[in-house]
Amino acid sequence: MLQQPLTEGIYYILLALYEPRHGYGIMQIVEEWSAGRVKLGAGTTYGALKNLQDKKYIETLAGEERKKEYVITPLGKEVVEMEVARLKELYDNGQKLIEAKGNK
Repeated sequence: MLQQPLTEGIYYILLALYEPRHGYGIMQIVEEWSAGRVKLGAGTTYGALKNLQDKKYIETLAGEERKKEYVITPLGKEVVEMEVARLKELYDNGQKLIEAKGNK
C-alpha cells in the first residue's frame, strides 16, 4: 500500500485511538503528548475523524453513551506502522549525515 505521509495531527489522532476515546479526549491527549506544541481545535479534530472514518482507519464504537467514541482499525494500525517506519528512516538518515559531517 502506497500512502502519503501523515500530517502530525493525523498521526497523533491515530496514536490516540489505540484506546477508545471521544473527540475532546483526543484533543487533550494530543496536547499532553506533544507538551502543548500540538493543539487540535474541535473543527480540525472532528473533520479529521470524519475523513479517517471514510478511509476506514478508525471506526466508532457502538453504545448508548452521549459522547461518540472512536477506535483505530487494523488498517489504521497498518498505516501508523508504515508512518513510523518512514519517520525512522528519516531520523536514521539524518543521524548518519550529522555524525559523518560532525567528524570532519
